[in-house]
Amino acid sequence: MSELLIFGGTTEGRELAEYCVGSGIGTDVSVATEYGASLLPRGVNVLCGRLDAEQMTTLLSENSYGIVVDATHPYAVEATKNIRSACENAGVRYLRLIRKSSPACGKTVRDTAELVKLLNSSESTVLSTLGSKALRELTGVDDYRRRLWMRVLPSEEIFEQCCKLGYDEAKVIMEKGPFTTEQNVAHLRKSGAAVLVTKESGETGGYSEKAEAARSCGAELITLARPEEQGHSFEEIVEIIGRELKK
Repeated sequence: MSELLIFGGTTEGRELAEYCVGSGIGTDVSVATEYGASLLPRGVNVLCGRLDAEQMTTLLSENSYGIVVDATHPYAVEATKNIRSACENAGVRYLRLIRKSSPACGKTVRDTAELVKLLNSSESTVLSTLGSKALRELTGVDDYRRRLWMRVLPSEEIFEQCCKLGYDEAKVIMEKGPFTTEQNVAHLRKSGAAVLVTKESGETGGYSEKAEAARSCGAELITLARPEEQGHSFEEIVEIIGRELKK
């Protein structure tokens, strides 16, 4: 029986799982997609599929986890809210793993509403690397079908969503990251975008590569600020679980 449950799907989640395998800590890892599952090391028990708050509570109640680590994406606010709530309901210790941040470059906006307002102050062509969760909100950009290029994961479901929302299918770039500076430059040149929109996703999320690509192409960089939250660094999480769970 596993002592630790990691909600992952991120680089940090995978690296923590690798540490646990090497340390002999029985670990379950919950990820939303098959792609996320494919990146995990042998030796962990993989739970694949999206869970709502009620399903998370059931999972925790039916297992004897000593600790739950929330290593989901910094912008996965709803997932973190559900994991925290499930831990409270099941009486399981909750630890939030905080990704190291990078100094923001260019302009920074607090949320997508502020982003849309800023984009509507010009008529520039925009390359968005915010992913599929921002698709609906970005339809608030003036003349978005003409102006917006969207970079999203290669998924038929996501592509259909783009089309239904009115995006130009010829302006949807479907590729998996992480992306090098050169790949970001290629996408900027392909789109002819004068503006690159990104999240402050840290070094593991390729933020510096996007910032460098924007600088190289003379494009304006607009960063969607990371939600504020409290938690522990990767090193602190390793120290805690190593102390409390390592045999």
